[in-house]
Amino acid sequence: MATTQSNLERLQSNLDESIGHRQTQAKLQLSPVPSPKDIGRRPLRNAARILVEQVVPDPSQPRTEFSSESIERLAKSIRHKGQLAPIRVRWSAEQNKWIIVCGERRWRAVRAAGLETIDCCFIDAELSKAENLEQQMIENLLREDLLPIEQARGFSALMELHSWNGKQVAESLHLPASTVSRALALLDLPEDIQGRVDSGELAARSAYEISKVKDKDEQAELAVRAADGMTLKQTQEAVRKQSRKKTKKRRSDGVRLDFFSENGIQVGVSSRHKVNYHEILEALRQTTEEVQHRINNRVHL
Repeated sequence: MATTQSNLERLQSNLDESIGHRQTQAKLQLSPVPSPKDIGRRPLRNAARILVEQVVPDPSQPRTEFSSESIERLAKSIRHKGQLAPIRVRWSAEQNKWIIVCGERRWRAVRAAGLETIDCCFIDAELSKAENLEQQMIENLLREDLLPIEQARGFSALMELHSWNGKQVAESLHLPASTVSRALALLDLPEDIQGRVDSGELAARSAYEISKVKDKDEQAELAVRAADGMTLKQTQEAVRKQSRKKTKKRRSDGVRLDFFSENGIQVGVSSRHKVNYHEILEALRQTTEEVQHRINNRVHL
């Protein structure tokens, strides 16, 4: 009987609860407190580990040179400690592969380490060619071992894709405008001098000074001297001397003469190249005819 009574009381309590009539205040049941290490922690939807063979380099990547010694050092680190940072990739329906946006050096090291998989962050949004190049340039500029000519070509490619000038490239990449202009000047140098810059024989700063000289033979001579140990200051002085020689030669080749009449009027004759007095006389005759023509037509000064 006691059991029947207790069951009836429990059923009555459930009935009262269902119609909103509560006899006693129910205690709030709290969920377990999360571990401190999980506070603020969220999984990433666009990060995963995939087969290395599903990832390929971007053929338009501005960086083309990778040190084999540097790759092997990184490969040894990955074998020992694992891949510490994922690479960024985008999907190419045309190649049916994931294309590397940032991290080709790590991808090469993972392959050299003999791993079958690689950690990636996947870019879901469609990237234009310009946006893709810009991201690669930003990533590469954070590296100290990016070759100067590679950097210059990257700047040039951004200018072409966006129809930008050097100042706009600098603003986009948050760089000093002088950094961009000096880099672009290297592309005006002959290929053999550019090769000296990328090989490390010739400092990029010295090469920029040499680019101010327009004569290709003189550029080659200065590049050899700079590569043989001429300092930046010495290179700058050599370039200034070449410039002064050119200016002096231009002045010596030209003519500047002044003639004074009895009424105090000064008549000047100048020429950018050498002339003789017969040529000067002919020029003065033509000038006199022009003056007479203006007098006849009552042209006022």
